[in-house]
Amino acid sequence: QVHLVESGGGLVQAGGSMRLSCADSGSIFRFNAMGWHRQPPGKQRELVAVISNSGITANYRDSVKGRFTISRDNAKSTVYLQMNSLKPEDTAVYYCAADTNFLAVQTGTPRSWGQGTQVTVSS
Repeated sequence: QVHLVESGGGLVQAGGSMRLSCADSGSIFRFNAMGWHRQPPGKQRELVAVISNSGITANYRDSVKGRFTISRDNAKSTVYLQMNSLKPEDTAVYYCAADTNFLAVQTGTPRSWGQGTQVTVSS
């Protein structure tokens, strides 16, 4: 069973940086593709970034390319989202996602979700 716990959210000024972490207490982390989705206020949940179980493949939504980096540490069963040059439109609840199927994580239909962490970017 996968249990995901996000941390690292909060309030930051525009242009600032923040790193989110997602710890997976399950035993199959190294087999899971991992991803970050977000839900801005009043909008639907959307993909931010996804990374393969090996860490070799990573995809990003266009609006965060060059600013956000997803990475993983399989020894620590943790996936990270480094967010730089933050903008007010990045304000959202950020959710961690996990599934052995990469496309399931990418399309927002993973087997497991975290509880979410709020990121607020002030202008």
